[in-house]
Amino acid sequence: MDLVIFLLLISVAQVSSLGACPKCGSMEVPYPLSTDDSCGDPRYKVYCKNGGLEFLSAEGIYYEVLSIDPSAAKLVISPPMIQNNTCNSSDLSVGGLSLDENLPFNISTHNTVILLNCSSTILLSPLNCSSNSFCRVYEDNVVEARECRNTLCCHYLKDSAMTSHRIRIRAGGCTAYTSVVNIKPGDPVSSWNYGIELQWVRPS
Repeated sequence: MDLVIFLLLISVAQVSSLGACPKCGSMEVPYPLSTDDSCGDPRYKVYCKNGGLEFLSAEGIYYEVLSIDPSAAKLVISPPMIQNNTCNSSDLSVGGLSLDENLPFNISTHNTVILLNCSSTILLSPLNCSSNSFCRVYEDNVVEARECRNTLCCHYLKDSAMTSHRIRIRAGGCTAYTSVVNIKPGDPVSSWNYGIELQWVRPS
């Protein structure tokens, strides 16, 4: 057997033999997620920081992990905060959320992304910027969005036709965003499940 292939098989066997990682605070860390080289699969890296589990974006920003569903191979991370007295997301300086395309995570199709404080150029995009957009409901009912009221806003459902590795914001476009998982028209704001759902590709 070729030596390179043999060593590769040993490496794969070693990774597959690693079990689940210890809890991070009160949260289970199921396989293949990995907080340490001694557990999980290192390609599925998450971070146990300050007693909580966090996901690192390609731009070096940490997002809190809110929930994990290992049976569906999904986790939900917290959307960024809107900075005080502005309508800017805390990750505006890096252009929003960006995932490393070389890692086995992508943004799932269950996310309704709400874009805030948008310029008129956004109207050229296939977004819902109407008066009944989810973003209007969000602005009218959520205290944190008060600085965004009376600005152009839109929403879209993440789908397979769009990049599955980025939620983009920028000056001259939209400067803030949030995301709601599995939202349906008519759902009261009090029942919205805020978060960005990420799907992972199961280890082969």
